[in-house]
Amino acid sequence: MSKVVISGTGLFTPPHSISNEELIASFNAYVLQFNTQNASAIADGTVAALEASSVEFVEKVSGIKSRFVVEKTGILDINRMVPRIPERRDEEPSVMCEMAVAASLQALERAGRTAADVDAVIVACSNMQRSYPAIAVEVQSALGIDGYGYDMNVACSSATFGIQAAVGAIQSGQARAVLVVSPEITSGHLNWRDRDSHFIFGDACTAVLVERADLATSPYQFEILGVKLKTQFSNNIRNNFGFLNRADESGIGKPDKLFHQLGRKVFKDVCPMAAAMITATAKEAHIEVPGIKRFWLHQANLNMNLLIARMILGRDATPEESPTILDTYANTSSAGSIIAFHKYQEDMVAGEVGVICSFGAGYSIGCVVLKKLAAA
Repeated sequence: MSKVVISGTGLFTPPHSISNEELIASFNAYVLQFNTQNASAIADGTVAALEASSVEFVEKVSGIKSRFVVEKTGILDINRMVPRIPERRDEEPSVMCEMAVAASLQALERAGRTAADVDAVIVACSNMQRSYPAIAVEVQSALGIDGYGYDMNVACSSATFGIQAAVGAIQSGQARAVLVVSPEITSGHLNWRDRDSHFIFGDACTAVLVERADLATSPYQFEILGVKLKTQFSNNIRNNFGFLNRADESGIGKPDKLFHQLGRKVFKDVCPMAAAMITATAKEAHIEVPGIKRFWLHQANLNMNLLIARMILGRDATPEESPTILDTYANTSSAGSIIAFHKYQEDMVAGEVGVICSFGAGYSIGCVVLKKLAAA
């Protein structure tokens, strides 16, 4: 069976950033407007008053200080609070395709590859901007790849599940190399009027080139020692928007058609599941926990990552052991753990081991154990 490596990664970061200060100022202005407009109904108890938020609250519960978004002004407009992303003509590249191509070209350059070396594209992310044609096929065409592509969605674990699918395609002989791309426009499915979640997400796109080890020439190779996936159904993180309940302009903002979660239940359920999965995946790859140099964890919530690392190590992890990008990128769904991997890998030396772990709605958890290889 062919050995498989990750030979290159890429990252597209949107040009706009929203600080906590900007976001809270906008949200609190909306709260004041809502409570003023509904003062009579609030007084007679038929409408609940909204509660203002604070920068301190956001940072305490999440560790987030800012987030990147593809469009900023619509989000901060208290009469809209939805990004303004114009619909494009069918002949134009989709927004997701543009993000995916930018990240993919970085990954290919880092791996020393061109489109001619790639046989498949998997677009793996939480929300697709359309049902079909597959975004992956559009990306494949835009890059000039002669092969196949398909979309997949396992929420925040999509990238790690995509890596497993890429490994399977390579080991079965279907492909020499596969691009796994995660264009996350999370700002489009976030309820910016919800105090408990409006600060959580940001936009970004990652790309990972997975290829046969005997063909790879990149100096940035990581051998994939093991991959483990798990799903367990839960309604604690959910988004009900879909073509069967498509909303008109007056209904698209209905809370249940956007991201919503029972955060405390998610925290309680997912942390031990993720810790157990990481330990089990490493064990199956014949790696003991003390031998793991780095944990590239899903960047959903700083407190979750601190607890997961503590459960695994029996102590607090150092920032070098479990790096975070959450403070500046926020939760970028499936892209989060890959952003951490992309930004925090170059100091690792040949033979050192790390684990990528993602977890999210479903519940879904994906773990990938990697070993840094010597430069070719």
